[in-house]
Parts: sequence; C-alpha cells; structure tokens
Amino acid sequence: MSTQRDSTRSFSSRLVTTSLRRLLALAVAAAGAAGLVSPPAHAVGTRSFQLRSLEDLKGGDLTGVSVDSDGNVRAGLTLGATPLPDATSIWSSAVLPDGTVLLGTGSEGKIYRVSNGRVTLAATTGQMAVSALAVAFNGDVIAGTFPEGKLFRLPGGAGNGGPAKLFAELPGTEDVWGLAYDPRARVLYAATGSEGKLFRVDAAGKAQVYFDSDEPHLMCVAVADDGAVYAGSNGKALLYKLTAPGRATVLYDFDADDVKAIAIAPGDKGGAVYAIANEYPEAFAPPKRNKSGPPSPQPARASKPGKGVLMRFDRRGVAEKMMSDDDTHYVSLGLGEDLMPFVGTGAEGQLYTVSDNHVARLVADTDERQVGAFMMAGRRRFIATTDPAVFHEVRGVGGASAVWTSKVLDAGLRATFGRLTWRSDGALELETRSGNTESPDSTWSPWSPALAAPGDVKSPPARFVQIRARWGRDPGAVLREVKLSFVTDNARAVVTSIEAAPKGQPKPSRSNLPPSGGEAPKPVSALQITWKVDNPDQDDLRYRLSYRMEGQSTWRSMLKPGEKVTRAEHVWDTTALPEGEYRILVEASDELANPPERTQRHSLESGTVLVDNTPPVFRSLALQGRRLTGEVADGLGPIARIEVSIAGLDEWRPIFPSDGVFDEPVEPFGADLGAIVPPGSHLLAVRAYDSAGNVVTRDIEAR
Repeated sequence: MSTQRDSTRSFSSRLVTTSLRRLLALAVAAAGAAGLVSPPAHAVGTRSFQLRSLEDLKGGDLTGVSVDSDGNVRAGLTLGATPLPDATSIWSSAVLPDGTVLLGTGSEGKIYRVSNGRVTLAATTGQMAVSALAVAFNGDVIAGTFPEGKLFRLPGGAGNGGPAKLFAELPGTEDVWGLAYDPRARVLYAATGSEGKLFRVDAAGKAQVYFDSDEPHLMCVAVADDGAVYAGSNGKALLYKLTAPGRATVLYDFDADDVKAIAIAPGDKGGAVYAIANEYPEAFAPPKRNKSGPPSPQPARASKPGKGVLMRFDRRGVAEKMMSDDDTHYVSLGLGEDLMPFVGTGAEGQLYTVSDNHVARLVADTDERQVGAFMMAGRRRFIATTDPAVFHEVRGVGGASAVWTSKVLDAGLRATFGRLTWRSDGALELETRSGNTESPDSTWSPWSPALAAPGDVKSPPARFVQIRARWGRDPGAVLREVKLSFVTDNARAVVTSIEAAPKGQPKPSRSNLPPSGGEAPKPVSALQITWKVDNPDQDDLRYRLSYRMEGQSTWRSMLKPGEKVTRAEHVWDTTALPEGEYRILVEASDELANPPERTQRHSLESGTVLVDNTPPVFRSLALQGRRLTGEVADGLGPIARIEVSIAGLDEWRPIFPSDGVFDEPVEPFGADLGAIVPPGSHLLAVRAYDSAGNVVTRDIEAR
C-alpha cells in the first residue's frame, strides 16, 4: 500500500536568445537599393554640447590660447617652432647669460645651441643622451650623460660641434639624471643611478659621494639659498633634504614611483620647494644602447601615460598638493617670473601652471608628445619638446593669431545644429564646421561665417562638429562657456534579444555544461524576462509585453491596465497559466520622446518558453525483495531525476531510468536496492522531479 505526499508546484523555462541584427541590416539595404528609404524623422528631444570646464575646453587645438581649471579661455603664449632636424628627444636645457639656449638631446648625446632663431651643433659626447645640463663654474656648462655616468665640460657654454671635454667620471655610476650648482660653495651636485648616489663635484672635477641612498636611482637635485640640498628618488619616490654630507631626512614619501624634478623659490620670496612625482603603469627601466636607433626620449615606460602630481612644501616642510593629473605624468618643472610653478607633461606636449589658490591653467599645447625642458623666466623663454624635437620660442602673449578650437564633438547620429551661444568678457568671433568622419578631413564643410553674437549655426547636418573662437577683435577677451544645441535623427530602437529564466535562479552558462548531480532545481512560479535593445539615439523607451501559447495566434497582454514598463526587464507570474510552451513578444516604442507621427516601433518574438506548474506522477511502483521497479510520467517533461531514501533518513540516493538517460516525459526504471536498504522491514520514500523542479513523492514498504 502506498500514499502520495504533498508536492510543490513550479514552472520551467528555456533560456531564449533571438537576434535579428542580420535580417534588419539586409532589410534596410534592400529598401535603400530600391529607393524606398524614407527621410529620417527627427527626435523631439533637443540636446546640447556644453563646454565649460578645463577638461571640456582643452581637448582641441589651442593656438596661442590658455585654459584654466575654472573654464576660462584667454589669449595665451605665442610660440615659434624651430625643429632640431637630427634629434628626436630633448632631455635637458641651460640658458647662458647672453640668452643662448643649450639643449641636451638623446641623439647620440649631442648638445645643440639655439641663438637668433638658428640651431647649430655645440658639442658631442658619444653617449646615448645628455640627461642634465647646468651652468656652473665661471659660467662653464656641465653636461651629465648616461649610460656611463660621465660629466663633460663646455667652457663658457661654447662649442664648435666637436667632442666635448671630459670633466669627471663618477665611480660606480651608470646614469647622471640631475645636476644642480651651488654658487656660494662653488660645488656641483649630481644625482645618479643605478646605485642611488648623490655626488659633490668641485671645480677641478674631483667627485665625492655626498649621500648614498637606499634607492636605485636619484632622479633630480636642487640647492636652496641656505645651502640645503634636495634630492628625489626613483623606487619609493622619496624627497630628501640634506644639510651636510650623509645627513639626510625624508621630507616627503610620495605614493608614486619617482620624484622627477625639484624647483626652489628664492629664500626672500618664501623659499617654497616644489616637486613633481609620478606613478607609472610599468616599472622604471633606463634606456640601453640600441644599435638600430636612438634611445627612448625618457626612461622606458609603457605606452600608456602615468599619473603626475605637483606638491609644494613651505619653510616648515608642510606639504600641499597643488595639482595632479590622472591622464599624464609630469616630465619637467620650473618657476615663472612670478615664482608660480610650471609643469611640462609627458603626454600631448602640454605646459601647465597653477596659482596659489589652486587654479590650474593650460598655457601651451604643442603638437609634440612631451615637454622635455622649458624656461618661463629671464631673458629667454621657451618650450623644448620631444617626438619630434622642436624648440618653441615664446614670442609674446595674445595677438590676432590666438585661436581656440574645440575637440571634435560627437552627436552619436546625424544631427541638425541649432543655436550657438557663449559667455565671454570682451568681443569674440565663433565659427563651426561639421562632417561625418571622426577626424576632420576634406569631406567636412568649410568653417561657417563668423558669429559676433550668439545665433543659429549654418553648418550642415552631420554627426560630428567643431567650434572655434578667434581673439582678433579683442586680445583681452575671456571665453567662459560655449553651448551648441542640436537634434539628432530619430533612429528606431531595435529589440535584439529576449531571455527568460526562473526568477531568483542564476542564468545557465552558455559556455560550460551543467554539473552532473548536485541539488535539484527549486520550483518557482515567476519568470524573469530581460531583453536587449539597440537604441542609437538614446531616446526614452516604453515597452509593451504580450504572450501567446504555442499553436495559438492570439497575443495577450502580459501587463496590467495602465502599467508602464520603461526598463528592459519584467517579472511574469505564470501561476494561473495552463502548462505548455509559450512565446513572448516585446515591443519597443520611442513615443515618450516623439510625437505620434514620428514615433518609431520595433518588436521581437522570443523562442519557446516552457511553463510547467504540475508535478509528475508515478504510473507504477513496486518492490520485489530489494528490486524496485516503476514508471514515472510528466505532462511536459522531461523527467530529470529519481531518488530513493529510507524514511526518516535525509540521505537520498539516485536511480537511473531503464535506458540510462533522463530525456523523455515518461521514464520506466528498475534498480537493485540491496546495497542501499539493509535486511529487515523499512519504509522507503521514492521521489521524482521534472525539469522544472516539480516533485512527487511515494512511499513503499520493504520487508
């Protein structure tokens, strides 16, 4: 005699993913070929490009203009451009009393002279690069090099293009990264690697170790008016302060990889110490000799730029972060006439300054990769860049040539441009141009007639647009904000796939087979429906969901009256539905962003979804001795699992069907339970699951 216990009810669903991308593409192509594509409608939602911050305004071409962190664009530096034809990288610079500029390069360790707009070769060192230059003893110029750690001397900075005279060799040194001259003590300090030593060198070239750090490289050195020496390291990025030989304290431990450069204000002006430090994607690796070409322009880094920070330290050593950039590392550092710091970047060849109240200003944006050296004070001001090597003389500030050009602005789809407005102090003229390529080329429209006051844009509809402003009418004008309104073509949102899975259960993996055995699925009566939509113009969408039983033609709404679905998901309660296979229809409409006559719709039908809320049944169940036989059936199937247990014990053992595979809605089975059921009288429980997790349990007595 057997009895049937209570059973739970649930449903099952098959994961469904259907895509119509290829069919849609073919349909559009066919319609276009037949001349049947109607002119696209326009979305009602007007959007705008608003450029008001440093990040917004600095991304384009800044010819003779500067941009600060408050979003103000002014006429900036007017730069010349003198290439160094035989050089690719500039590492260092020095300015002589007569205004002549010496540039240390990475082209076979050559030193170039720039005077009166002409570039000539001053000297060669035979090294890979001239990494440091300093005007030192009686106006002589000392050049530091690598990879042999040598110092060379150019008397008075003069040179006829021949080999430079060797001044000193620093024992145990491979790289000279920084030089600083102390005119009061008449000694030169050299920061070196790869043993992280700081050397003190006298006028005769005699070198002594002034400080032996625990770091692999000392990258920079500077001397304050009071004779204190500051050095920065690579490795732990430590900023040292030295007051006597070997007597060093750590002024600051940067959360970075190196301290790249140091600049110190005069003591009567506050004596502030500035330092730039960088964090890199990869570890530091000095360039080595390369027979196939010149060395890299800076110590070898990953192609991705690092992150830079500028810190200031007052007389007490109190640190204050002045500026930082997560998109580029800092390469060069110096002070301007007003003793405000300037920083040259290692990406995009830009020069920044920052005020005491932390307003950062981009003052120059060159076409080269990085700013290797610069001078923004004294008789000769310049910016020397790398990749390629170019000497940019600062010729002045402002002028009719000052032009700000925005980055290329992407509307995402073809757009019709409306009103161009801006806020400014003073008179400016703004223009636009448009095109359908990401980079402006000959297919773009010409620059539009200039607008002296806000007005409608005359550039033709296109996906991309640029804006530029000219300072010709008022060199003192300040541009503060730019806004351009536009409306994109109304592209239809397309439902690309639909998925259905039991709510609260993880989605089955598409790449791996499900595990054998494990826990049986738990019955759930709610279906989590999700879908994906390609929405090119990002209109707000509304979704309508319907269902029909397989074999029927009538679609029935899945939603309650007045229910609005705007997210690409919905929970469908299938408790009251007859069991069987269903299909789901999802319609996407952009009616929330467009009037009725311009609304676009698209719908997609899912594959079959199984709704199973009924447990299987035992058609037969018998036990002869320890031999169990029977047959279990389900209305939809397949049967997924059969188990047996001795009543009272929570230990279930699996039984296989007669054919060894659970793959049909009716499965006969037979099993010898001798190894499971010991001699004697026992009450056995036998249960069966369908693929939806619905379960039926029967009892049978073993004697």
